[in-house]
Amino acid sequence: MATSLGSNTYNRQNWEDADFPILCQTCLGENPYIRMTKEKYGKECKICARPFTVFRWCPGTRMRFKKTEVCQTCSKMKNVCQTCLLDLEYGLPIQVRDTGLSVKDEVPRSDVNKEYYTQNMEREIANSDGTRPVGQLGKVPSSSDMLLKLARTTPYYKRNRPHICSFWVKGECKRGEECPYRHEKPTDPDDPLADQNIKDRYYGINDPVADKLLKRASTMPRLDPPEDKSISTLYIGGLGDTVTDADLKSHFYQFGEIRTITIVQRQQCAFIQFATRQAAESAAEKSFNKLIINGRRLTVKWGRSQAARGKEGIKDGVSEMGTRLDPVPGLPGALPPPPALDEEAPANYFNLDPSTTPAVMNIALPPPPGINPPPPGFGPPMFHPMGHMAPPMPPPMSMRPPGQIHYPSQDPQRMGAHAAHGSRHGE
Repeated sequence: MATSLGSNTYNRQNWEDADFPILCQTCLGENPYIRMTKEKYGKECKICARPFTVFRWCPGTRMRFKKTEVCQTCSKMKNVCQTCLLDLEYGLPIQVRDTGLSVKDEVPRSDVNKEYYTQNMEREIANSDGTRPVGQLGKVPSSSDMLLKLARTTPYYKRNRPHICSFWVKGECKRGEECPYRHEKPTDPDDPLADQNIKDRYYGINDPVADKLLKRASTMPRLDPPEDKSISTLYIGGLGDTVTDADLKSHFYQFGEIRTITIVQRQQCAFIQFATRQAAESAAEKSFNKLIINGRRLTVKWGRSQAARGKEGIKDGVSEMGTRLDPVPGLPGALPPPPALDEEAPANYFNLDPSTTPAVMNIALPPPPGINPPPPGFGPPMFHPMGHMAPPMPPPMSMRPPGQIHYPSQDPQRMGAHAAHGSRHGE
């Protein structure tokens, strides 16, 4: 500025003279002992074009020097950092914050209207206590769930790294390790993140970083209420041993009347049934993906009706909880379905030849060795046919051809059938 100290006193009274900048923790750096240079009226603000006090510092070892880019009035109007222009509360771009809070930007663009708007904002800032934002942002009643999910809770010091050395990219850097710039391969020039404008970020338009975060927010998982309006039960998983009935009640009572709370200690879960469906939807919306009780992050899902749970059961080896069940080795396979019974055809329970006529006979087993057989006429006959022309006896099971075997006890090769037959003939 070439204006002398005695001239243009009206504009000079609006110049900013500050003792310390408004910065976020990332831009300030991790070193609590930092050295700054202060230049009074060093540059003009890149938003309102008024001179302001410029601060310059190095946030840490092997980091690039940073300086304030906008004045403190523009920073307080949007509640952003003077250097990176990210929100001081959430660490997000202005476009993402305004979208989550449904706030419309009303900052004028023309010089005359911008100056008038800035003077009104300065008057409002002077009358406030400085703990809350001013303008439309200060009138927002509460925060947004989307902002709480996207908010950065820890500093991102990687953003303070030096820029890439252009001489090293061309193969002409002769500084070696003493070069203050990074010797890395540059990113894709077609990457939208490589083209960022400070005014677009401040006004919340055409910000590539904000577009990336909004796309991520649209793909984040969400909990949709079931179509069955009779369901008013929520499933709470991952309780552990520290979460009790009273802890769940103290958190969920704020959403509406609770009918029952059932804790299944074996599976470390609970079922909370609300009196109304509206209370259950409110609890699911406010607790999904952000419910922490006694230091444990709990899972929130919708319960299922008893009819739907009974119909599903276990399908294709998958249990109700979604785990796949492995087959148990050594068990026989599934039994074949029984043949269709015909009323006219008799049932063949012993797999006899259907061409022969069945004959009923009494078969007496021979006495065991060492016991004399009874005298004739006192014992049952060995073979007593019921008819004069009885068919021959069917061969024993060991001599029959192998047929369809349904049970292990029907297999003649098991249970020592051959071995016992051979030993009996050997005697």
